[in-house]
Amino acid sequence: MAGNSKRKGAVSSRAKKPTVGTGGNNKRRLAGKGPTPKAEERSYHAASKRKPAAKRAPERASGARSGRPTRPRKTGDEIVAGRNSVLEALRAEIPAKELVIAHRLESDERTKEILTLALEQKITIREATREDIDALTEYGIHQGVALRLPEYEYYDASVLVNALKEHGKKPLLLALDGITDPRNLGAILRSAGAFGAHGVVITERRSAGLTASAWKSSAGAAARVPVARVTNMVRWLEEAKEAGCFVVGLDADGDVSLPKFDNGGDPLVVVVGSEGKGLGRLVSETCDYILSIPMSGATESLNAGIASSVVLYAISQQRVAP
Repeated sequence: MAGNSKRKGAVSSRAKKPTVGTGGNNKRRLAGKGPTPKAEERSYHAASKRKPAAKRAPERASGARSGRPTRPRKTGDEIVAGRNSVLEALRAEIPAKELVIAHRLESDERTKEILTLALEQKITIREATREDIDALTEYGIHQGVALRLPEYEYYDASVLVNALKEHGKKPLLLALDGITDPRNLGAILRSAGAFGAHGVVITERRSAGLTASAWKSSAGAAARVPVARVTNMVRWLEEAKEAGCFVVGLDADGDVSLPKFDNGGDPLVVVVGSEGKGLGRLVSETCDYILSIPMSGATESLNAGIASSVVLYAISQQRVAP
């Protein structure tokens, strides 16, 4: 009945009596379980089932075909790959030890000439699978043809000057201070062979070596002009000076103009600087003279290969003059 003050209040049938605390167990249940494992690490996932099969297959680099290692064992040999590159190397008569041809290679005019030149130059010819050539060229584009070049054997720079003197020659050597472009190195070798230089000296670090690109740019001069390699250019220049050579550097701000230079008939070492920075400070301080090539017009500097050619030509004229 409304207004009946004696009516009892409602009591929940689900009410619970106070209980002892959980000791933080519920809080630990709410804690995160860390990052989600990778798919292949979850045993129930399809990626995990594919993993054992992937382990059995060798790794392959991009563009690789099946069943071969991604990298060949490192040797001192250099590999030239591709029909055009191999053909150019053979035309330049770059020393090669082996020509590798893919089985059932589709023949064209280039491959015919490649085989003809290899036979004429008595280069070993070996047939191989494309997968083998993939590994040999480190999965580069080879078109089924690769040429193996032996590592170049550099001359001993420490005995080069004395060896020339013993043969009654006034040494004319080029020292390259940080030439990093192999095509420039090849062009300098070509000029050295054309104008009577007896050798070229390069550094072991921060310098282009006698690679296939340098061989091609030299147009065969690399086979005739000795190339020596030194650890420290400044130290070797000091040795050359002690052996009686004048050391002449090339720089646009040189203190002697090339037309006024009259020591071309003496034992000489001509130092050519890098394409961008020129001569290093210590190398420049070691030189007896710094030559500059006079130029007219807007051209401020010359390519290292061209500058070498100009200076070597001027020196060669002094050496043949009566």
